[in-house]
Amino acid sequence: QVHLVQSGGGLVQAGDSLRLSCVTSGRTSSTLGLGWFRQALGKEREFVAAISLSGTSTSYQAAVKGRFTISRNNAKNTVYLSINSLKPEDTAVYYCAGGNYFSLIKGTFDYWGQGTQVTVSS
Repeated sequence: QVHLVQSGGGLVQAGDSLRLSCVTSGRTSSTLGLGWFRQALGKEREFVAAISLSGTSTSYQAAVKGRFTISRNNAKNTVYLSINSLKPEDTAVYYCAGGNYFSLIKGTFDYWGQGTQVTVSS
């Protein structure tokens, strides 16, 4: 059993920066690859970023590459998503997720958090 609890998000202006956090718990939580997905109103869920257990490998969706940075602190069982230069099209509910690193990249996961709303005003 793995639980993921998210924090962060909120209403920001275009061009602002934001950091989302997700704390994992459970016996297998330290073995997970971790990632972030988002779902905008009226659209399907899409992959955003993923990071391997060791943190040495990362992958990003083309639309966010260069602006978003995924990182993890295994001592704190926490994964982060730092977002720079936010755009209105980044508005969505963001979910952290856990699973095999390569599966996350392909858009599938085994565990997920409660989600947090990120709204970017123009």
